[in-house]
Amino acid sequence: MKKLVIAILATAVLAGCKTSPTGRTQIALYSDQQMSQMGQQSFVDMKKNQKINNDPRVNAYVKCIADDVIAVLPQQYATQAWEVVVFEDDSANAFALPGGYIGVHTGLLKVAKNQHQLATVIGHEVGHVIAEHSNERVSQSALLQTGMQVGGAALDMGNVQYRGEIMQALGLGAQYGVILPFSRSHESEADVIGLDLMAKAGFNPQESVTLWQNMSQAGSGNTPEFMSTHPSPSNRIKELQNKMPGALNEQKVAGKNPQCNL
Repeated sequence: MKKLVIAILATAVLAGCKTSPTGRTQIALYSDQQMSQMGQQSFVDMKKNQKINNDPRVNAYVKCIADDVIAVLPQQYATQAWEVVVFEDDSANAFALPGGYIGVHTGLLKVAKNQHQLATVIGHEVGHVIAEHSNERVSQSALLQTGMQVGGAALDMGNVQYRGEIMQALGLGAQYGVILPFSRSHESEADVIGLDLMAKAGFNPQESVTLWQNMSQAGSGNTPEFMSTHPSPSNRIKELQNKMPGALNEQKVAGKNPQCNL
């Protein structure tokens, strides 16, 4: 039974192998339609359970920046309808979901102090979508869950002593050895994609560094990096600076001058 399940898992993994925009091999087991449905349902739930900001100026400002970033996405994403919602929430956060959904918290506007810095975050979040990170995370979760079940069954069949302790260790190993580093790789990849997107849209990529400096001063990044789903602000800034010459060239070639003002 264990061999059969492992064979099925291996087949699923091989069938789901894809390549991200930065050339990284990834596992994506779900269809675009399935992911869009998940994104839509999640967004509907959020709108039901969270207060929505109705200030016309704030909404126009956020949508202006989002529209400029969306315009430079790959065609399949640029031509789909996107819904942009500003949520009343003090956290400096934003998100994008498969299916064309962007949410921005009002607290982010206190940290992202201009259009360029907000474009950094929106580009980053949309980068997660076009790199299919949600698909990877859902696929990884399904594979880990199945793997844990197979491991438990094998321990039961073998009447292994200290089964509970071993399974707990496996859980921790999965958490710190796979899930968190994998999430950090997603965040780093989204940083690179977002930098490219904001530059192509005409926003100043150098403001991405200022944004993460603001985030650091606001208290983000205090968790030790090995236990965090995000790279530390200092590491993010270093990587962004390494990519900056190319991003500045992209901005120059684009020749655009966004005018999104609050």
